[in-house]
Amino acid sequence: MGFTLTSKTLTNLQIISLILLLHSLSVFPQTNTSSRIDQDQVIRDGETLVSPQQIFELGFFRLGNSNSTYVGIWYYGIPNRTVAWVANRDNPISDDSGVFRLGNGSLIVSDRNGVVYWSSNSSSSAGSNSNLTSMLMDSGNLILTTVQNAGDDSNAIWRSCDHPTDTYLPNLRVYLNISRGISREFVSWRTPDDPSRGNYSMGVDPQGSPQVVVWEDRSNRRLWRTGHWNNQIFVGVPQMRSLLLLGFRLVPVDSEVMYFIFNYPTSNPLVRFLIQWNGFVQQLTYDNQTSRWNVSLSQPSSGCEEYNKCGNFGVCRTSNSPALCSCMAGFDPNPASRDQWNSGNWSGGCVRRTQMECSSNGTTSDGFIRHTDVKLPDFADLIAVSSGDCEGRCLQNCSCDAYAYLSGVGCLIWSGSLVDVERFEQGGETLSVRVANSDLVSGSSSKGVSKTIVIAISVTAAVVLGVLALLLWRYRKACGKTKNAPLVSEMSNGQDISVEVSEQLERERKEYDGPPLPVFSSRALEAATDGFANKNKLGQGGFGPVHKGILPGGQEIAVKRLSKSSGQGLEEFKNEMIMIAKLQHRNLVRLVGYCIEGEERMLVYEYMPNKSLDSFLFDPVKKAELDWKTRFMIIEGIARGLLYLHRDSRLRIIHRDLKASNILLDEQMNPKISDFGMARIFGGNQNEANTNRVVGTYGYMSPEYAMEGLFSVKSDVYSFGVLLLEIISGHRNNSFRSDDSTNLIRHAWKLWKEGKPEELIDPLIVDSCNRTEALQCVHVAMLCVQSSAIQRPTMSSVVFMLEGENTSLPQPSELDITSLSSTEMDMIMEGREINISSNDVTITEVSGR
Repeated sequence: MGFTLTSKTLTNLQIISLILLLHSLSVFPQTNTSSRIDQDQVIRDGETLVSPQQIFELGFFRLGNSNSTYVGIWYYGIPNRTVAWVANRDNPISDDSGVFRLGNGSLIVSDRNGVVYWSSNSSSSAGSNSNLTSMLMDSGNLILTTVQNAGDDSNAIWRSCDHPTDTYLPNLRVYLNISRGISREFVSWRTPDDPSRGNYSMGVDPQGSPQVVVWEDRSNRRLWRTGHWNNQIFVGVPQMRSLLLLGFRLVPVDSEVMYFIFNYPTSNPLVRFLIQWNGFVQQLTYDNQTSRWNVSLSQPSSGCEEYNKCGNFGVCRTSNSPALCSCMAGFDPNPASRDQWNSGNWSGGCVRRTQMECSSNGTTSDGFIRHTDVKLPDFADLIAVSSGDCEGRCLQNCSCDAYAYLSGVGCLIWSGSLVDVERFEQGGETLSVRVANSDLVSGSSSKGVSKTIVIAISVTAAVVLGVLALLLWRYRKACGKTKNAPLVSEMSNGQDISVEVSEQLERERKEYDGPPLPVFSSRALEAATDGFANKNKLGQGGFGPVHKGILPGGQEIAVKRLSKSSGQGLEEFKNEMIMIAKLQHRNLVRLVGYCIEGEERMLVYEYMPNKSLDSFLFDPVKKAELDWKTRFMIIEGIARGLLYLHRDSRLRIIHRDLKASNILLDEQMNPKISDFGMARIFGGNQNEANTNRVVGTYGYMSPEYAMEGLFSVKSDVYSFGVLLLEIISGHRNNSFRSDDSTNLIRHAWKLWKEGKPEELIDPLIVDSCNRTEALQCVHVAMLCVQSSAIQRPTMSSVVFMLEGENTSLPQPSELDITSLSSTEMDMIMEGREINISSNDVTITEVSGR
């Protein structure tokens, strides 16, 4: 039965409202909330498809003030639309008459008159076209498939990810065919407001072992490359780790086809990789709180990141070198460009000092010089031989200039010039470069085929070992006696006391070229500390007790004495002695001298009259002496000291045990970082390392280090964040308890999310402190203690944020990308020991002095 509208059933006002509603429906386009369209269905300008979980959206868009209209895929619900894929990038529609449809087995972009601007040109063997559908996936992939396979992109007829623009999204497959040299390329936009094909492209070069390369399309010139893939990392990016870069994998499909994939959950945080319009490759992470994309990585940077910076047969090295470029052993700067080389333009490269000798039958007297910790050269060829046969195959081939056997890949050889080689401080691969026999002697780390050289090396090694054994025996037998060793005399109780320095330690000291250090006798230090009396004891650390002493001249000192039960030995002792001797900064403790005599090992420091930070900060009475001005001075000093260790010192050092008890205070309460027994030296290009022996203090230890033994400068940043929270709040992290939090970090996150960070400030100073400054410190602390190392700032950024006025700070994200449970994370944060892995563990318990 029908229903008729009359004036009796509707008032005049209702009739007018109904007419307006019907009119609006006829004028304004409908929004398609579906994630798919079927055969002969259309999406018009103003309508969109939305992926099932509302992560991506497809529709028509325009940029800036232009009338050019494109069909694209962008992130759903994000302000300032971020486009990840464009269909008709080189052929825009000039008005709003666009139609996106599925017809005749293809996806088509046209105008209302039927003029086609783009087509997928796909074909199907699935029978009737009416059986096809197109679906927008939560991965950002647009697929054309059969109705039966809707939602399954593995069996799709056509995929947008096989035709990328400038953006790679997680969980999408990038296919390559090694035998045919085929891979998908990502091409930059022309400008930030023009998505047409730009001047730069990024793709996988499958030659040798696959690597990611950036090209300048106009000249096909390479701008940057990752180095070869070894089934774990790209070897030209030695700092890459699965925890930080979150899971690149190369997956074989068959004997010829494979694909790269970057596994990452489709939920927050959103991550994407972009080849920018200016040729830079960026990894970006979306911050929900600031509604901005933060740059996590950007390549290439300056210096050695530039492709082939040092020319053919040149080696680029950023740190600890008088010049950025040098020639490989057996090579000299190209005479044709010697002036440019000397002036800092190294593009002319190097040439062989002596031509190789190689006959047609493969006989040769050439040999190889090994270069360790390098980014392997570009343009390698992979040959199917074992590691033992790799060198021989190179020698038999007169055109072979170098070889490397790469674990997980196999034997790589290079014919012709060796280009784009970089030397890392740690973490690269070993490259064996072929040189003439006469150049083997001058080359470092050389290995030739001459039996005479092999015999000479063997005899020399035997003699050296014999001498070392004799010296060690003499040292053990006569330790403490003087025999051709450096002497230091000290007056103690009117007697002249001399002590022999361990020859091994003296060689170590000379090797590191450190400044000369006074050597004290054990009797002199015993006299200075009144026999290490308890009244002079300043504290107890993992290394051993620390005592105050006074030298005969009146100088006050602090003597750190290695405890036999500490679990630490000569290596930690030497590590701290050599490291601190090399470091000169007002916020690092100064080493006065050392003693090694028999089983005694002691370090002598400048005396800090105010002892350590924890003796004030966690004492209910003395903490009142730490007003906000003093606390902020301490915070800035620690930050500047860490910045010196991480970036400005020649050694580049990761402390690994930063905590309140290792911050000493001088008479003006200036902080000085101490206790370098656990520290590690990094090269200038090295950002990360892995250890089988986890050392440090729970409560200050970053999750990735506690869980995997993975440490970096970001490990120290995490520790600094914990220390910053302790200084602000006056509470120790591992002994803090509240009604709803088990540790200080959890409590801080709770207050931060509730918008009440001011409640973290110590009640003793909350009314007198600079509130803006204090809240800015809380903000910095929250950035430093993020679970993801890649989300934490560097110390240079921390110093800038602390000292900058009106600095706009990014919002922290409370991420937990580790596999630890929340209970295990709490145990790490609280400082309780946890059996996380099979790694050996050396942990310092936090305790008051």
